[in-house]
Amino acid sequence: MEKYAVVTGASAGLGMEFARSLSAKGYRLILVARREKRLRKLAEQLKTECEVIEADLTKTEDCYRVMEAVQNRDVEIFINNAGFGEYGRFTETSLDKEMDMIDLNVRAVHLFTKLMLRRMIQKDCGYILNVASCAGLMPAGPYMTAYYATKAYVVSLTRAVAEELRENGSHVYVGCLCPGPVNTEFNRVANVEFQLKGISPRYCVRYGLKQMRRKKVVIVPTLPIKLAMTFGRLLPGSVYVKISASQQRKKSSRI
Repeated sequence: MEKYAVVTGASAGLGMEFARSLSAKGYRLILVARREKRLRKLAEQLKTECEVIEADLTKTEDCYRVMEAVQNRDVEIFINNAGFGEYGRFTETSLDKEMDMIDLNVRAVHLFTKLMLRRMIQKDCGYILNVASCAGLMPAGPYMTAYYATKAYVVSLTRAVAEELRENGSHVYVGCLCPGPVNTEFNRVANVEFQLKGISPRYCVRYGLKQMRRKKVVIVPTLPIKLAMTFGRLLPGSVYVKISASQQRKKSSRI
């Protein structure tokens, strides 16, 4: 039976790069995103067979529809990549946009992780990689409050599930990719401009897939971000949050 990989948020950024990389490795792909035209254009560029599913993953019914569409496919890899952020003071940012963010960054990831995990456990094999952020490794992120909170959820969920699998002797992998700035359209959607130099989507994805194969639970692609996360754990939480707020204010002239 042919092996499949599912990539959510495949119409741009890291999702598109995951699709390219997995196709190059011979996987048949199931590409999921809202922008069907972009997905079909991407599918035409890839070497392996691709199925396109247009879905708005902020809607629970669309998440279930995706699961129904892949139920007869031998999915070896599931990349939970779809997500977005928003920048600004918590009292001023759009509530509707934040609710959509929570639905996409948290609810959809939770749903897909649980349902795919149940399937993979039956076979005792498979990989689920949740795309989080180094934001999820920090205590809080003033001026990107909701985004940091959603990514903290993803990291916490992933770590807990991975430990349950380890204790049960399972061969199924669940991990999370936690990059710092990456050069994608995330910045435009979130209305920010990062002060740190971003890494390329290609490097981020290749590193993430390599560490996934090694079954690393929390994957941080670059040494500077690794060092920053390690140093941050040594600081009192209140100090870390103040430093985070200072760095966040540099991302936009609106604060």
